[in-house]
Amino acid sequence: MLEIAGVPLSILVLFAVLILIAVRQVGNVKLKIWQIMLFGAVIVFVTGEIAPDAALSSINADVMLFLFGMFIIGESLFQSGYLSHLSHRLFKRARNVDQMILLILFVFGFLSAVLMNDTLAIIGTPLMLYFAKKFEISSKLMLMTLAIAVTTGSVISPIGNPQNLLIALSGDVENPFVTFFVRLAVPTIINLFLAFLILRIFFRDEFSVDELNHYQEPIKDPKLAFLSKVSLLVVISLIILKVALFALSIQIDLRLTYIALIGAAPIVFFSGQRFRVVRNIDWPTLIFFASMFVLMGSVWSSGFFQASIGDTNILSIPMVLGVSVFMSQLVSNVPFVALYLPMLQFAGGSSNEMIALAAGSTIAGNLFIFGAASNVIIIQNAEKRGETLKFLEFAKIGIPLTIANVLVYWLFLSI
Repeated sequence: MLEIAGVPLSILVLFAVLILIAVRQVGNVKLKIWQIMLFGAVIVFVTGEIAPDAALSSINADVMLFLFGMFIIGESLFQSGYLSHLSHRLFKRARNVDQMILLILFVFGFLSAVLMNDTLAIIGTPLMLYFAKKFEISSKLMLMTLAIAVTTGSVISPIGNPQNLLIALSGDVENPFVTFFVRLAVPTIINLFLAFLILRIFFRDEFSVDELNHYQEPIKDPKLAFLSKVSLLVVISLIILKVALFALSIQIDLRLTYIALIGAAPIVFFSGQRFRVVRNIDWPTLIFFASMFVLMGSVWSSGFFQASIGDTNILSIPMVLGVSVFMSQLVSNVPFVALYLPMLQFAGGSSNEMIALAAGSTIAGNLFIFGAASNVIIIQNAEKRGETLKFLEFAKIGIPLTIANVLVYWLFLSI
C-alpha cells in the first residue's frame, strides 16, 4: 500500500475526487461526476492500491443490475409519454407552487419508503424536469425537492434504502416494519415540513401565488406506454410481495435485483423500441457506480476510516447520528453501515442505536451530493437532459436542512 506523508494513496485519491466533484472544473475543462469517479478508480487500479480480482469483486452486481432494470423502466415511461400522463393524475390538484412542492415531498417521500429511494430517483428525475418546463419553475428547485423527498421519506421503512435493509436484516431489530415506523414516522414528517420551509426560504422567488395551468398531454407511443404500465405494476406488486414475505418471516430471497429485472422484462421482450430504450438509459451513472465500488474497495482495504471510528464512543445517539452523517459523505452510506453495524453489535448496541444508525446514514444524503446514491442518480440523469445541480447549490440548502434533521431525530430518539 502506497503512502504519502503517512496517508494511504487511496485516501488522497478519495479526497481529490471529492474536491473535483465539488469544483467540477479543471481550467477550462468541465468535468462530469462519472468522469471524476472513473478517474479515481483508474488511479487506484493502475497504482496497485487494489488488485484486479479485488476490484472486480468489489463491484456490487446486485446494485448494477437493479439500476439497469429500473433505468429501462424509467426510460420507457419517459419515452412513451406515460410518465407525464401519470403525473397529471397524481399532481393535478396542486393549485400553486407551494402545493406542488408539498405534494412532491410527501408523495415521493411516502413512495420511496415502499419502492426504495433509488427507484423513485430514477423515475422522478424526468418528471421533475417536465414539471419545471411545463410550469416555468426552476429546475434546481424541482431536482432539490425530489432529492430531499426520496432521501427523507425512505428513513421510515426497512426497505426504503439499501442501508436500512441491511440494518433490518442484520441488526437484530425486532419487527422492523413496526419499529422503524413507530420510532421514525413522526420526526420524518416534521423533517419533510422543515424541508418545505427551507426550500421556500432559498427559492422564495419561485413561490408565486399564480395558479398552475394543468393540462393532459397525449401518450406518444401507446404500445410502449402499455408495456411501461405493466412493468411498473409488476415492480409494485413484487415489492408488496417482498414486504409481505418480510413481515411474515418467510425466508424467500426475493432480491430487489430480481424485482427490477423481472419488471423490465415486458419492455425488453415485447417492445419494438427495446434497443432505443436500452441505448438511451443512463449509462454514465452505471459507470459511476462501478467506479465508485472500485475506489471505495481500495479505501476500505486501507483501514484508515475503521481506525478512526474505533476511537469514538459508538453507543452515544448523538455520536451515531454525527458519525453516520459525516462518514457517509466520504465512503457512502451502505459500506459505512456495513462497517459500523457489527461494531455497534459488538459494543452491545440496542435497537435504539440501530434505528439511529438508519436515520443518520440515510439523512446524510441531504447534506452533500455524495451522501446518497439517489442524489448522484438524480444529477446524472438531469445532466443527460441538459440540467444539473452543482455541489455548492446543493450544500447551501443541505447544510441547514441536515442540521435541523439531525436535531429532530436526536430529540425523538433520546426520549
